[in-house]
Order: sequence, then C-alpha cells, then structure tokens
Amino acid sequence: MRLNILIGGKAGQGINELASIITRALAATGYYVFNYREYGSWIAGGHNFNVICMSDKKTGSIDYDYEVVLALDDKTLETHKKDIKKDCLIISEKNVEVKNEKVRNVYFAAALFKSLCISKEVLLKEIERKFKGKALYEDDIKAVEESYKKEYGKKINCKKEGKPKLVMGGNEGVAMSALDSGLNVYFGYPMTPATGVLTMLAQAQKNPENKHFVFEPENEIAVANMALGASFAGKRAMVGSSGGGFDLMTEALSAGGIMELPLVIHMSQRGSNSTGVPTYTGQGSLNDVLYSGNGEFARVVLTCGDSKEAWDKTREAFYFAEKFNCASIILTDKHIVESDYSFDDFKKSNVKITEREIKLGKEIIRTSSYEHNEKGHTTEKAEEIAASIKKRVVEKIKNIEKEARKFEMYKVYGEGKNLIVSYGSNKGAILDAMDDLKDLKYLHLLYLEPFPEEIIKELEKAKQVFLVEADALGQVAGLIRQKTGFKIEDKNKILKYDARAFTPKELIAELKRRLK
Repeated sequence: MRLNILIGGKAGQGINELASIITRALAATGYYVFNYREYGSWIAGGHNFNVICMSDKKTGSIDYDYEVVLALDDKTLETHKKDIKKDCLIISEKNVEVKNEKVRNVYFAAALFKSLCISKEVLLKEIERKFKGKALYEDDIKAVEESYKKEYGKKINCKKEGKPKLVMGGNEGVAMSALDSGLNVYFGYPMTPATGVLTMLAQAQKNPENKHFVFEPENEIAVANMALGASFAGKRAMVGSSGGGFDLMTEALSAGGIMELPLVIHMSQRGSNSTGVPTYTGQGSLNDVLYSGNGEFARVVLTCGDSKEAWDKTREAFYFAEKFNCASIILTDKHIVESDYSFDDFKKSNVKITEREIKLGKEIIRTSSYEHNEKGHTTEKAEEIAASIKKRVVEKIKNIEKEARKFEMYKVYGEGKNLIVSYGSNKGAILDAMDDLKDLKYLHLLYLEPFPEEIIKELEKAKQVFLVEADALGQVAGLIRQKTGFKIEDKNKILKYDARAFTPKELIAELKRRLK
C-alpha cells in the first residue's frame, strides 16, 4: 500500500507543522513515511503544500498523484486538480466543522485519522508530545474529540499494528550530528535552505547540556572568517550556507587551506544560480564545492541521500576536518534538508573524532594566509615554498584518500545488468522506482572528494549506465569521467532542472523508455 496525502493552504496557516504532526503520528502506527515540503518565497498568502507518502514498504519519495487531500483553503483543490485522483478522499472546509479557529489545523488532522480508520489515541499521543504544557493544549485535545465524532464520507482502512518508525528530517540530521560530534561554535547567515540548521542549533542553546555557541554575523564573508578565527583558537567550528552565500566564503576557504585550519561547511543547494529559486531544490552547485577557492589545497566533500546519511556524513566531516586540519564540506540540497524520512531504527555513527591539541596560550602560534614555513613565518624562498606545498597539498591529499577507504564511500542497491549512477536526494525516488523496474541496480555516491575510483568496476561491467541528476549539465558524469575515464553517454543522462525533485513515476517512465 502506498498513499500520497496532499496538505495545502496559505503561507502562515501552519501547513508544515500540521504535516509534521501527521507524519510522526503515522510513523507511530508502523507505517513508513516521507514528508515533502513545497513553498514559495513569501511570508503570508500564496499557496504552500506538503505531500506525505505513507507506505507499508520503506519509502523516500512522493508522487504528484493524490489519493487523499487536506484542503485548508479553496486554492488547494484548484491548483492541484490535475493530480487529484477521481476517487480521492477530500477533506476540506466543506466537511470539517471547526468550532475553535485557534486550533483549526487539529480538526483537519483528526478528520484525516478518522477517515484512515486510525485510532485517535495515536494522534492524541503526538499532540501530547508536541504541545503538552502549552497554552492551547487542552483546546487541541478537545478538537480531536469533537472531530472524531463526525463522519467524512469515504474511508480508507489504514489501521495497522507494527513497530513504530523513527522520523528525522535532513536539517535535524546535520544539526544534531554536529552537536554529537562536539561542535563548539556555529556561524551562519540566513540563506534558504541552509537556514534550518542555523535555527535548530540556535534553539538547542536553550538546553543546558549543550555547550555550543551560535552567532549570526553581518554576512557570509564574516561567517567564514570568524569560523577560521574560532578554529585557530582550538574550537570545533562549523558554518552553513547556500548558493551565493557559499561563494562569499570561498576567499576564507582558500585561506583556511593554506593556514591548515579545521572547518566544517554545510552547503545546501537550491534551484538555479545566483539568487535562483531560493525555496526549491537542485544539484547545480557540485562543481562549486569541488573547485572553489584559488590555488591547490586539500578538502573533503561528502554527500548524503537521506537524513540518516546526513547524520553519518556530518560526523565523518568533523572527523576529517580535525584529523587533517582541512575543510570538510557536507553537500546537501533543499529536498533532503527540508524533508522528513522514516527508519526502522537508528544507530549513531561511532567514528571517534581526534581531540584537538590546544597550544594557544602555552606557546606562540603563528599562521598566515601568506606562504609560510613550518614555524609559521612568511617566506618566499623556493625550497621552503616547495616543502610547504608538498606537506600541505600533495602528502595531505594522499593521506586523506587513504583514510577515506576506511569509510563507506558509495553503496550499491539491487541486482541487474544495467546501472543507475546518482547522488544526494535522488536516492529516494530511484529506490522507490526500482520496485517497478527490472534488471537495474543503483550506485549511490557518498564521497565526491576524495572520489571512489574503484566504482569503475561497476561501471565497466554494466550493460548500460544511466545518470540521474538534478541539474542541466550532468556534473557528476563529468566528475566520473575525470576520475575514472568512463564516459556516460548523453542519451543515458536523465537530467531534471525545473527546481523540483525527481519522482518515482517519472523515473519509471523515463527508464522504461530508454531500456527498450
């Protein structure tokens, strides 16, 4: 069973919070869930919506093909009419009696769960977890009780007893992993879609058990340079941004490379370039993170396909930054960080991060963005320049490459003669699509620098190799050819650049057409 539930309304109506409550409550019954969020660049008005996919099989995607609609305004049904199935269960203002506008959305949530034949206790438990102790908690409880007394027409039997699933969003995976990795300071300037991590870490300061500090400087140039200063002082530092904000950090990225200062960077991609499409997704910034900065210096670029991988790769980013005194970049995109994923269980990465040897205050420590010798003194002597670059670039990159082999640099899913290659948020749609495709397996990249060149074995033995990527040029194909010499033919590149994520439905149709 697989249901796509559309929840639509105006910005400012609490659509995302309502979707989060429903997602977690459904997961508590034993269903796998995936919660996708789509919204424009407005504060109020317009049209926002979430799509929740609930399934008895693991899922990491949605289709624009709705069996259930919660329409919190009239515009929802009009906007999505072509994607609403004929026998769709529609819950709208016409059949939901709202007696208390202050808790309006709870009436809709209860109407949904009643129509899905799920006990109200499941919803009440989630509401208790989220709102107990807050001003409207009793009103929320009353709204559920009142809403469950009504009938809403069509019913879908989704009563299920199974092991509750854990739910975690992509932003949560990055932010909470950073704290678990011993984060001391986080600097950030708001830029969608990276702002979620900044917000979560700022809110986490309220917990006295957390000892980190979050600060918002005047711009991204200040963000990166302040982080270098904190790192020089012996603190585990992290910054985050997207698009043009990351571009402003690249001078500091180069400085950190020559100064050999550990720094973790969360780079969350948005659609298009420059300001682009701030609240939508894309993967056009891959080359940006691989090649930004002047000169040659070591860096690590990790990526992830869901929130659990976001946790694991964030932890590994701190590991490499601290062990090799370099920049570690976690590459995500809007579709990952602002979506919720479900899991049967969650085992934290146990990678042990090197403890910093604090010398500041004990002896004079020098570092400089100018070329310098091993004592930190600036130099223009040929032999000292060569020795410094050999240590800082040549040897360090080789050591990072060797160390990376200890980790899971890529994954292969399924069996078949044909191969899909991709990375990042495309993972969910690809894996969900593979249930309806034959003779296909999927190679999911997790390390982009250093690159797992051994994937050449999988590439060469495949009958056909397909690239799935959310950009216009197929940047991963270029990286693969650069690192392995293997060329993915243009006819086998499935590229999407409308600022929306892939869906299983469109991948199934496209792959079936090309496999003929």
